[in-house]
Amino acid sequence: MTQDVEMKEQQQPSNSTTPSSPSTLHHLKEIASLIETGAYAKESRRIQKAVRLTNTLRRKLKTSVLYAFLDFALSAGSEPFNRLISYLPKEDEHEMEVDTATSVTQAPAKHPLPELEIYCYLLVLIFLIDQKKHNEAKACSSASIARLKNLNKRTVDVLASRLYSYYSLSYELTGDLAEIRGNLLALHRIATLRHDELGQETLLNLLLRNYLHYNLYDQAEKLRSKAPRFEAHSNQQFCRYLFYLGKIRTIQLEYTDAKESLLQAARKAPAAALAFRVQCNKWAIIVRLLLGEIPERTVFMQKGMENALRPYFELTNAVRIGDLELFKSIAEKFSSTFSTDRTHNLIVRLRHNVIRTGLRNISISYSRISLADVAKKLRLDSANPVADAESIVAKAIRDGAIDATLDRVNGWMVSKETGDIYSTNEPQLAFNSRIAFCLNMHNEAVRALRFPPNSHKEKESAEKRRERQQQEQELAKHIAEEDDDEF
Repeated sequence: MTQDVEMKEQQQPSNSTTPSSPSTLHHLKEIASLIETGAYAKESRRIQKAVRLTNTLRRKLKTSVLYAFLDFALSAGSEPFNRLISYLPKEDEHEMEVDTATSVTQAPAKHPLPELEIYCYLLVLIFLIDQKKHNEAKACSSASIARLKNLNKRTVDVLASRLYSYYSLSYELTGDLAEIRGNLLALHRIATLRHDELGQETLLNLLLRNYLHYNLYDQAEKLRSKAPRFEAHSNQQFCRYLFYLGKIRTIQLEYTDAKESLLQAARKAPAAALAFRVQCNKWAIIVRLLLGEIPERTVFMQKGMENALRPYFELTNAVRIGDLELFKSIAEKFSSTFSTDRTHNLIVRLRHNVIRTGLRNISISYSRISLADVAKKLRLDSANPVADAESIVAKAIRDGAIDATLDRVNGWMVSKETGDIYSTNEPQLAFNSRIAFCLNMHNEAVRALRFPPNSHKEKESAEKRRERQQQEQELAKHIAEEDDDEF
């Protein structure tokens, strides 16, 4: 008996502490009030804040909570309410009674705002994707897009951009990404006509992702070149655009532009987007190797990326050494990883760079070497390795990769003496590129600064006021002088 009494006494404080912590439903109601305030005040920043707060509650969403919130936000029996309820899985009767009991205390809105209705679609869609109910997510996303086409409000643009992303994701998870390409193009046209720049950014990235998913790089480049350009509104969307642009430029053999876009995307990406930064670094490493550069070891030792970049570190080591056999073994060892990353075709292009790097090391080490020894050191496994070595050396000399001459009569490669690099313009070009990069970063930072609204108008009015006062003082002094002259 004493033990039972003690157990009951211990349970009482735990029950008293539970109501003090706000529930997930309470947070959702606060987000709904924030959306309503932003809709009435026509402030998109409040709705952006509501979306950010929703991301923090994403893991706490449950079916019972969504039932209660839909009953609070939408009028019971309405078409959006019945449609969204049909996508959610059925709950137990006990849980349903508790949720309806708590929701009865809150009077549901009879005429919900369009922003709140779209937010309910977004909330249900996020829950369905997290629960891996992909078919229901497809149906919900299609219904939300159909509803968005009839809305033309700037306060809906933030929610609409998120719905576009989850709409594409739901079809990508089921392998039906090609089905919505026409619909995405229509949505992009509607966003352009409505001057919805955030929607244009999001839809352009989704279309590029759609084309690149099926290796349609030419169509992606045509769309990108003809799409309207404007200042970026979302850093995340701008990072995605740079990443897709880098991939397109890599396939088109424009490695310099691809390297700049990929490195910029990796730098601008938020620290929380680890998977995105890993993908950017993988492609940037391959592009730098194709350019003949060797990435620094610190690139592969970034926090959280060591294991993901391990295959590319070994590949870089093989290219740096110029060992063709080691390069082939690493390509075969991590072939599945390279195929998953869609970099296998680029790694095939690296074979020529491996041979050229090995040839450069040979030309530095030997002042004169026979072509047969060159073929042995490069480990050429062709039918006529000496002839292949001769053609490789001739092409490297023509491209300027090595500073040597080819003696075809004796079958030798004669290297020239290495000169002083500081007597050339290469250091100046290197400093020029670094200075240009710093200036571009400074200009982007200045453009990214935020100022209070109408600050330039207030500044102009203050200057005009000062000028007017100064003119009045000069005029008064002039009148006083004239009066003195008259006396």
